[in-house]
Amino acid sequence: MSSDEEIRSLLKQIEENQRTALGVQREHLDLAKEQLERSNQSIRESIELQRSAVARQSRLAKILLPIVGILLVLIVYLLIRWDIL
Repeated sequence: MSSDEEIRSLLKQIEENQRTALGVQREHLDLAKEQLERSNQSIRESIELQRSAVARQSRLAKILLPIVGILLVLIVYLLIRWDIL
């Protein structure tokens, strides 16, 4: 009979260890979910910053390219007028 009691005791210990292991796994899963959410938030912020930078660059290009073109035309005009070309 003591063998049966010993087996029951061992089975109870195994069960307790499994419950403890499951609790630790839940904690790790919760931590992993939190880290994933933080990572996703960081990625969303990064994408938003990139979009705003691209939009800003596009606006600047629409303004600066015509100005640069006009300046180049004026330089060529001055060079022709002074007979340098």
